[in-house]
Amino acid sequence: QLQASGGGLVQAGGSLRLSCEASGRIQRIDAWGWFRQAPGKQRESVATITSDGSANSADSVKGRFTISRDNAKNTVYLQMNNLRPEDTAVYYCNADLLSLNYNDEFVAGIYWGQGTQVTVSS
Repeated sequence: QLQASGGGLVQAGGSLRLSCEASGRIQRIDAWGWFRQAPGKQRESVATITSDGSANSADSVKGRFTISRDNAKNTVYLQMNNLRPEDTAVYYCNADLLSLNYNDEFVAGIYWGQGTQVTVSS
């Protein structure tokens, strides 16, 4: 239900923009998040944004990464500037959303995208 894209290989100091689109019978998306997991490390939160646009980001990316959302497109973005080698990781999006199932029943839950690789070379 969540499709992430935009990862790739970039040199240190470069930029990438990640996107994550939610599909299906989406009724409401209350919050989005971007997470990342580097090899041998635990998954960590990078940035979050709520339905009213309130955003937070990890100290390690403050001033470099910006999260935003397009409610009409059910899409969240992560603009990453001034990338560093330590930003190398698989990036995952998630969404806390309400949708309709095949029985027209409301289903609330947190869904994850498949992950997109970001590699920053020095």
